Amino acid sequence: MKDILVIGGGKIGSVVAALLVDTPEATGYRVTVADRSAALLAQLTPGGNPRLNTLLLDVSDPIKLRDALQGRFAVLSAAPYHLTLQVAQAARDAGVHYLDLTEDVASTRAIRALATGATTAFIPQCGLAPGFISIVAADLARSFDSLDSVRMRVGALPAYPSNALNYNLTWSTEGVINEYCEPCEAIVDGQVREVPALEEREEFSLDGVLYEAFNTSGGLGTLCETLAGKVRTLNYRTIRYPGHAAIMKALLHDLRLRDRRDVLKDILEQALPATMQDVVIVFVTVAGQRGGRLQQETYARKIYSHVLAGQMRSAIQITTASSLCAMLDLLATGKLPQRGFVRQEEVPLEAFLSNRFGRVYAMDELAHAA
Repeated sequence: MKDILVIGGGKIGSVVAALLVDTPEATGYRVTVADRSAALLAQLTPGGNPRLNTLLLDVSDPIKLRDALQGRFAVLSAAPYHLTLQVAQAARDAGVHYLDLTEDVASTRAIRALATGATTAFIPQCGLAPGFISIVAADLARSFDSLDSVRMRVGALPAYPSNALNYNLTWSTEGVINEYCEPCEAIVDGQVREVPALEEREEFSLDGVLYEAFNTSGGLGTLCETLAGKVRTLNYRTIRYPGHAAIMKALLHDLRLRDRRDVLKDILEQALPATMQDVVIVFVTVAGQRGGRLQQETYARKIYSHVLAGQMRSAIQITTASSLCAMLDLLATGKLPQRGFVRQEEVPLEAFLSNRFGRVYAMDELAHAA
């Protein structure tokens, strides 16, 4: 049984812990969840699972963080993106494997530098997007003789929208604001470029429902580097219901709340209710040459909220937490490199979907509203 430290006991970290301890003892995990909020930690152990422990910890204290990592197999960071590098540095110092959920481009670049010469694995961006979306895109791309375009679209949406934003809080508010503000990577006409967030809006229909999609930061993970020189067009866009982008642009640019993100976070968290009734949409389209002809392949999947590890979980909790757990499981069973920087696109889709955690992406019962 491997000893794991999970940083962050919130919406995702709590589900990660529940999934990891809900495994057979012989192939399972012992988990300690660390958070600076005693109230969050108090909610984690109502069933008294002996393999689940909590630790009151402020990760901004490097000495206490390093002490908490001693003897662990791995640390999984479900903390806000601005704490990512501190946890990664502590993992490097303590000699433990490191995995996270960050979508922040700058943090990932810094982690890659930390991973150079490391004796353990550093695997950032293990969530839905970045994360699973890169595994899907890379899998489709491998089936072509040469590539023309790779278009990745992902959204976590309320199943029943009921406000002008057509949105409910299903994920980290800080993370959403960050991806709406920071520059986005893309490959345009064969050249790696930065493109602005919330721009290049498009509309498409899936199962009779109209959606919009627009640039957001971080969703490509490391695919820009992996596919540089191999594809004409590569981009990532977030899926929302029509009208969302226009309102967010007014808030961020016209009202200049991009410069006062704490204010915007407070507004959104006070005005938008959370919901467990959500849907995650994964939509990837790859075009290229195969057998002398230009062909296209698409992966489309909807995943709804469902009961997982004994409790009702939102779709974004299911997909994000399961991705992180699957990557840990693949690492623990020797199916991933054991040292250095590991990219999501290095993982075969079949290996991911056959994993006991990753299989949720292929389960028929999750493809329909409960």
